[in-house]
Amino acid sequence: MLVSAQEAYRLWAPEYDSGLNPLLALEARTLQSRLGALRGSTFLDAGAGTGRWMICARRAGARTFGIDLSAEMLAVASGSLVRGDIRRLPFMDDAVDVAVCSMTLGYVRSAEEVLAELTRVARRVIVSDLHPAAVAAGWTRSFRTHGRKYEIEQYAHSLRDLRPDWFAEEYFGEPERHIFEAASKADTFGKMTAVPAIYAAGWSRQ
Repeated sequence: MLVSAQEAYRLWAPEYDSGLNPLLALEARTLQSRLGALRGSTFLDAGAGTGRWMICARRAGARTFGIDLSAEMLAVASGSLVRGDIRRLPFMDDAVDVAVCSMTLGYVRSAEEVLAELTRVARRVIVSDLHPAAVAAGWTRSFRTHGRKYEIEQYAHSLRDLRPDWFAEEYFGEPERHIFEAASKADTFGKMTAVPAIYAAGWSRQ
């Protein structure tokens, strides 16, 4: 059943953090090396969900803020949170040092609109999402709850035209194998490693 992102996370929120997700595991090991030192900085988690990157940034010594459109996901998170749209961020220009938009861009039609807002409010921006090649290969964003499978409406974006300072394409590897095995999907692991699973990109300005 195909549902909007807002409806999906309304349904998924109570169980979202209960299982291992290979995409999020791959993203975590990809972005950790890109975040740099965060102590003493202000950090925005744009599309915060349950606040995964806020937790990471707080542990690294940052002052954190989060925004998400899903009230149900924010109810699971903790910290300085606001319900809102990442296409119209309720923050002043240069309000934060670092903004991360994690696995969220694919839920909006216009990547340019979101990037304009992120680079307006943050001096450094990092974005990650499902790779367009994975979408073209038939990968979906989906979850199961109450015995039903839901597929989330998504859009594939290529950010190379938006001139990031760096761009990375990442594939599943041995660190994610155990997640596939735990989900009884070990037989799909080899096929899944043949396609770039996620991309990450960054912009910065003085």
